[in-house]
Amino acid sequence: MVGMARDAGLEAMVEEALEDLRVTRKAMFGGMAWMYRGNLVCGARVGHLLVRLGKGNDAWALALPGVTQMMSGKPMNGWVRVPAAVYADDAVRKRLLDAAKAFVATLPAKE
Repeated sequence: MVGMARDAGLEAMVEEALEDLRVTRKAMFGGMAWMYRGNLVCGARVGHLLVRLGKGNDAWALALPGVTQMMSGKPMNGWVRVPAAVYADDAVRKRLLDAAKAFVATLPAKE
């Protein structure tokens, strides 16, 4: 099995941002993903953060330099791919992850 593209520093920042939720970690996207009540919140790999903002809630994030829509063969509406140059800004990372938490909190539990 090929090793995952993990970034311990980014994972620690995400853990800190999500400490108020009862999240579970799962290997996914070739890195690490965090889930709340069975719903994906975000994912991390070396060089980028994947953030779930929800369909129609991502325009502000896509307006940030370097932020793109996540792709998995086709565009994944409501998901953004955030490069290291953007998530390195504490305020921007907090805003992204707070928005992800707020969106995922509206989803029914899958557990």
